[in-house]
Amino acid sequence: MPISINGSGTISGISVGGLENGCVNEADLASAAVTETKLASNAVTLDKLGTTLQSQVCKAWVNFNGTGAVAIRSSYNVSSITDNGVGDYTVNFTTALADANFSIAGSATLNASTSAVPRILAPVAASGFSASNCQIRTADDLGTSNDCAAVCVAIFR
Repeated sequence: MPISINGSGTISGISVGGLENGCVNEADLASAAVTETKLASNAVTLDKLGTTLQSQVCKAWVNFNGTGAVAIRSSYNVSSITDNGVGDYTVNFTTALADANFSIAGSATLNASTSAVPRILAPVAASGFSASNCQIRTADDLGTSNDCAAVCVAIFR
């Protein structure tokens, strides 16, 4: 049977994972159909993950413009960015983390036309970590602080 998708988004001619045990007639096949309700109720959520897996997912991330009026382009679990001065930012979490024992990964680019000089993104200090935010710094390879046009930060706990 060919697979088809109609204008309403309905997909026909496809099965997922084979038939449920005991499917022998059309009524059984109808109850085994993959539906939006079944997909929603079986979706993977953080609550359904075990403790080990929960600790391996990104808890917050942000992509922001760090020049002029600092502005978030896109984010997850980041409510705002505070501009503390040249190349010095605080990433504020929407929902606080369990504690301040997290790891920061990120990158920064000075501007669209200058990419030859390396940019460094680093935590300001151990005291710059809290469950509700983290303070980061962007600098060049000589350690001079710079505001950067593209700053990307990911938080893992």
